[in-house]
Amino acid sequence: MLLANRHSITRRDLIRSAATGMISLAMRADIMGSPSLAKPPNIVFILADDLGYADVSCYGRPDLDTPNIDRIAKRGMRFLHGYANSAVCSATRTALITGRYQYRLRLGLEEPLAGNPNVGLPPEHPTLPSLLKKAGYSSTLVGKWHLGVLPKFGPLRSGYDHYYGFRGGAVDYFSHIGGQEREDLWDDDVLIHQVGYLTALLGSRAVDVVNTYAKSGQPFMVSLHFNAPHWPWEAPGDEAESERLQQPGSGGLHDFDGGSQKTYQRMIEEMDRQIGHVLQALDANGLTENTIIIFTSDNGGERFADTWPFTGKKTELLEGGLRIPTLISWPARIPQGRTSEQVAISMDWMPTLLAAASAEPDPSYPPDGMNLLPTLTQNVEPLSRKLFWRYKANAQRAVRDGDYKFLKILDNTFLFNVVEDPLERANLKDRQKDVYHRLVREWNDWNASMLPEIKESFTHSFNGKELADHFGAKESDQMPDIPDPSDD
Repeated sequence: MLLANRHSITRRDLIRSAATGMISLAMRADIMGSPSLAKPPNIVFILADDLGYADVSCYGRPDLDTPNIDRIAKRGMRFLHGYANSAVCSATRTALITGRYQYRLRLGLEEPLAGNPNVGLPPEHPTLPSLLKKAGYSSTLVGKWHLGVLPKFGPLRSGYDHYYGFRGGAVDYFSHIGGQEREDLWDDDVLIHQVGYLTALLGSRAVDVVNTYAKSGQPFMVSLHFNAPHWPWEAPGDEAESERLQQPGSGGLHDFDGGSQKTYQRMIEEMDRQIGHVLQALDANGLTENTIIIFTSDNGGERFADTWPFTGKKTELLEGGLRIPTLISWPARIPQGRTSEQVAISMDWMPTLLAAASAEPDPSYPPDGMNLLPTLTQNVEPLSRKLFWRYKANAQRAVRDGDYKFLKILDNTFLFNVVEDPLERANLKDRQKDVYHRLVREWNDWNASMLPEIKESFTHSFNGKELADHFGAKESDQMPDIPDPSDD
């Protein structure tokens, strides 16, 4: 159970948290005592980039076919209330790898990280791969990093044993050129030049990694972090588009005048094809039964995405910017073909996977996320969650508490029931004043426990001066709390 702070703990919270802890301990004993699970599970964590909630067929998109992603859902569980920790890339990835709110780290204030070589994931901070290593795991990251650049930061400095992929926020799918017109494809810490469509290269390397780990017999984690379907809008066979984007005046990687629904669909379908190759490798090596496979996205979809039944997209704290497809299979432990109403968020995966691996978090860095194992493996009723977000652009703030969601965009505030009203149309703040006032206070209490927003961090909408001017914060780096109407 995630709590706002120590002052807001209720008797119900304590009982619910205690129950969750007892179930988790029972689950760990059951897993360790099962003859069929003498070995800890392998982990394949598949992360799409800017994928909308409904951008795969098992979440309702009728105009494309994703049989391999759907296979994960059929073999396991599909979450209906899966959230990203942020509406943008590197902030969510910070929460994912640490199991904590990204706002606890300077890196997490970047929305997203762009052009600051002195900001990144501190190598001394415990991470999912570094903690799994203590439990005997090997791990490889294949794909996108975007948590800081060499020489100070990198996957090999934060717990991964091997790395193949790109370090920045985006690269061309064919030339592998990223920001500042430089190639950005790496094998461990060596810059390499390789010909091929990047989604296919990442899938092929992931297959090789699975095959190598299968021979070793050692438990492993493969983090397969695709750049698809992030811009530039290039599907297999679109080399001519790649060459066009390299010309002066084209708009470059952002590809503002390119793309189409058909191109976007082909990008997703190629990602699905490569996921199929990884699933086949697990099958061929007899690893599927005891491998945890997770598929999700880093935030909501961008311009061509389908976020139905939600409003909003990437960089927005509306549901469409935060709600993401979230699938998990573990045939040995998770019943097949289930859906879950449990509210889940990116930072839950670290404590969940550590528990499945009989590993422990670092006591000096306790997770903010929740262990989802009881939800995954037993018929446990969904636990009510209290989750918090903020996003510097447009001064966005949000809380999800049970069915209710508080939302602020600039000077506009809202209260929605996102279960009954997923489109966020009916503003209930006047009808449910007690709920609205409580969530505002709790957001302010939570925000006070995080690092303050600062003018120097990157944001999509405002630059630092514009943001400071908007808030009247010329003499301070900290952004003001939300005024509570009940204090008037």
